[in-house]
Amino acid sequence: MNKVIITGRLTADPELRQTQSGISSCRFTVAVNRKYADKDTGERQADFITCVAWRQTAEFVSRYFSKGKMIALEGSLRTGSYQDRNHSDVTHYTTDLYVDAVEFCGDKSDNSSGNSRPAQNAAPPAQNSSTDTMSYGDLSDFEEILSDGDVPF
Repeated sequence: MNKVIITGRLTADPELRQTQSGISSCRFTVAVNRKYADKDTGERQADFITCVAWRQTAEFVSRYFSKGKMIALEGSLRTGSYQDRNHSDVTHYTTDLYVDAVEFCGDKSDNSSGNSRPAQNAAPPAQNSSTDTMSYGDLSDFEEILSDGDVPF
């Protein structure tokens, strides 16, 4: 099985490209923090993962993500190789994450560990009382659906 799930920050704005046949593609790099900090310096090391998205996924990434934004990706690893242009006896090897699914997972103000933190205005956890109300936060970005006729379940 070849399945990879990563969470990290984009190192640059993704750039949407199109093949000659009109298929969208997007190549970008995600910085993924390692779990533990360096013993000597206390700094966390990061791995820089090259990612490739195609079609609607590529369009989605290029439209909604930019440098520094947290992103969660699911896909598979693919390896490849190519000959150096200047030295025909030199072969370069590549490892890329081919993206199947993308999710939002925070913004630039989130902590560097990659974990989402609760919103600063989040309501405290509800108690077991029938008089408590639940807070959903700011829902102004969502559109109200007046009918469920098109829901497939």
